[in-house]
Amino acid sequence: MFLENTVNHKEQFGWIEVICGSMFSGKTEELIRRLKRAQFAKQRVEIFKPAVDIRYNEEMVVSHDANEIRSTPVPAAANIPILADGCDVVGIDEAQFFDDEIVRVCNDLANKGIRVIVAGLDMDFKGNPFGPMPNLMATAEYVTKVHAICTRTGNLAQYSYRKAPSDALVLLGETEEYEPLSRGAFYKAMMKEKVKNMIVNDAEDISQKPDNPNA
Repeated sequence: MFLENTVNHKEQFGWIEVICGSMFSGKTEELIRRLKRAQFAKQRVEIFKPAVDIRYNEEMVVSHDANEIRSTPVPAAANIPILADGCDVVGIDEAQFFDDEIVRVCNDLANKGIRVIVAGLDMDFKGNPFGPMPNLMATAEYVTKVHAICTRTGNLAQYSYRKAPSDALVLLGETEEYEPLSRGAFYKAMMKEKVKNMIVNDAEDISQKPDNPNA
C-alpha cells in the first residue's frame, strides 16, 4: 500500500517511489495518476521515458488503457538531471530499459528534495530481475507492486510471458507478443517450451546423421 509522504514538511530531502509489476498490470496507469495529481496541485512536474519506447507515441507516456501524459524521451539516464532542473516531481516510465546510471540519477534527485516516481517491469520475459529495477526498489522509500490477471488461470499474474519467438532481452510489444501469467501458468509454459525445444533439437540431430555410417 502506498502512503504519500506527509509527515515532515520541513525535511529538505525528497524520496523515491517505485511502481513495478508485469505487463498489463497498470504500472503506467498508476504513474500517470500520481503525476496528474501533482500537476493538479500546481507542482512542477517533468516526465521522462527511454527514447527506445515508441510503441504508442514518441513523446507521450501512454498506458494500455489509452491514458496519457506528455513526456520527454531521453536516450540515457544521464540526460535526466539537466532536464529535471527546477522540478518538484519527476516521473520516469519503463525504467527497466535505462542503463544502471538511472539508480544514481534517481537518488541524486531525491537528495535534492525532488519526489521521484518510477515505473517499470521488475522481471524480464524469463522471470529474472530486469535491469536496474532491483536496485531502484532497494533504495526507494515506497515500492508498489501491481498485478495483472493471468490469461490462463484467472489468478493474479506477476510474470510477462513472451509468445513471440525471440530471445532478445528487449522486445517491445503488446498482447500479440506477451501475456501475463501467474506463477503456476508461467512455470508450465516455460516447461512446455523447454520440452518443445528439446524435441526440435533431437529431430535436427537425427536428420543430420548419415543414413549409412559405414558409407
